[in-house]
Amino acid sequence: MWVRAVAIAVLAGVIAKIILFLPGTLATVPLLIRLCAIVGGFAAFVIVRRSVFAGVVAGEVVLTLGALAYGI
Repeated sequence: MWVRAVAIAVLAGVIAKIILFLPGTLATVPLLIRLCAIVGGFAAFVIVRRSVFAGVVAGEVVLTLGALAYGI
């Protein structure tokens, strides 16, 4: 249980770093789309019984679709 909590905390830290210090193409994606991806990923994490995999995949899907809709 403790190892899973640490893994989730590390993943959250990496995601926060990527959101704050934008690398490469992610810098062109608007903040609103990035925040929607965070909310979507967290919602999937909670809905799918705390599945980190589901949260990451859902966040990535929201980010990709948002970037495509924005024209990036």
